[in-house]
Amino acid sequence: MPYTVDFTTVSTDGLESSPIADALAGLRANEARYFKNKYDHVFIVEPAADAAATVEWVHRILSEERGIVIASPPLEASEFQVENIRMAYVFYENGLSINVMYTVDEAGKRAVGFKLSDGMEIPEELSAFKFARQKSKLAGTIRGSYFVIKNEY
Repeated sequence: MPYTVDFTTVSTDGLESSPIADALAGLRANEARYFKNKYDHVFIVEPAADAAATVEWVHRILSEERGIVIASPPLEASEFQVENIRMAYVFYENGLSINVMYTVDEAGKRAVGFKLSDGMEIPEELSAFKFARQKSKLAGTIRGSYFVIKNEY
């Protein structure tokens, strides 16, 4: 069942199985606030099982671009388009959030972003990446990294 993420009242709905559900909910709310403020887009997620095509697309890009396989189970996912950018998000049980920004224009920007919830360790499969820190009122300290997508998906 789809869930509209509220960034004024942070809720762990759908994330309860995560050992850091509160931090992951803050990270999810932080993303919702960003898209509302920048694009006037309402951020809606659904259980990963109901968004299998989105999860598969993200996992395919990770695998084909960098040979990355995420060990943690996905809990929720979201896919939408703002302006000419196709966005996909997957939120994982360990507190990881992965987003794909894929500009639909041929020469557009395309990248995969990783964000770590406050308090989580860097997963082994992402140990090659350097993570920058960012403060958030909703999510505490977020650590993030990214890589540029080179192929077509």
